[in-house]
Amino acid sequence: MMDKELNSFLQKNKEWAASKLKVNSNYFTELSKGQSPSVLWIGCADSRVPPNTITGTEPGDLFVHRNIANVVLHDDLNLISVVEYAVLALKVEHIVVCGHYGCAGVQGAMNNVKIGKIDSWLAQIKSGLDQHESELNKFNNPDEKFNRAVELHAIKQKENLLTLDVIQNTRDAGQKLDIHAWVFDLSKGTIHEAK
Repeated sequence: MMDKELNSFLQKNKEWAASKLKVNSNYFTELSKGQSPSVLWIGCADSRVPPNTITGTEPGDLFVHRNIANVVLHDDLNLISVVEYAVLALKVEHIVVCGHYGCAGVQGAMNNVKIGKIDSWLAQIKSGLDQHESELNKFNNPDEKFNRAVELHAIKQKENLLTLDVIQNTRDAGQKLDIHAWVFDLSKGTIHEAK
């Protein structure tokens, strides 16, 4: 027997589908024909940061990869496969790495949290933040320091993307491909460029 909450999800799905068909009776027929998003979104798996919701986009508008703390690693086969498919098959024109304030992954890395298997994942984040230790240590306010760490982490992941062979080769071949580092502010609901 299914949990009440899961039954609620299924009911909400039916209501959502019906609302889409009410506006356009061919909505799902058109959606099922294929995708041609212009943006690959690499974001955090945090449940409070759903890409289509916070960008006001529809299914098919974004090609999405999510993991804890929007990390870009050269040996992450899942991420590399997503990037290659997005760039080579879908021909996306933009890749957005979007972090968010309040990210538990970044916070865990900053605080040297030990959880288990995720520790090696957090170590990658910590390594990147360690490069900015002098800048981060200038902050007296811990919230401001944390927010800056999130921004620096997003920028580092953008830099990691730029070193991938598939990105360099695609750009060298003349295909339009811009890489962006963004941050979502949970307290305001807005996105801005990480600088």
